[in-house]
Amino acid sequence: MLDHGKNWDVAPDWATAELNVAGVTIRSLDLAETALVSGDLAAFAATSGLDAEGAGAFGEATGERYTVRLARDRLLLVGPLPEAVTESWNAAGFAVTATGGMDHVFTLSGAGLAALLARATTVDPAIGSRSAMIGFGGVPAVVYRHAGSDALRLHVERSLAAYLWTWLQTALKA
Repeated sequence: MLDHGKNWDVAPDWATAELNVAGVTIRSLDLAETALVSGDLAAFAATSGLDAEGAGAFGEATGERYTVRLARDRLLLVGPLPEAVTESWNAAGFAVTATGGMDHVFTLSGAGLAALLARATTVDPAIGSRSAMIGFGGVPAVVYRHAGSDALRLHVERSLAAYLWTWLQTALKA
């Protein structure tokens, strides 16, 4: 039987995986509790007490629980659901879908980060975008800063994490 699995990149042990190349440090980060919020984001903000705008591309998110803008009517909620919000449809006009484990999150930091960003995306980090969802290394990703840090948080679909890890290794060595 034909085995295409041998052509796939092998995922590293994410608990210990770390890249330190060309002035950039990349590590895996476990953010187990995440959810998608869709619909009336102002109603979500009023109900939850969280930011309806969310951090955009290269923007800053703060706190243990925060929002990141994905689209005009969609947010990524990082952290536990607020008590006033239920998973599923909320009568105020928004829906919440728990997505914990759907994304793999990397942290990227170091003096070589600007050079990596120039290769990874067409979005200018100095300008950013209202939406944190951008193309990064050829895959859809969510990119923002957290809590005053110079480090970036990069969310990608879990199935793309090994590919992006390989892409980062290659891009940083070139």
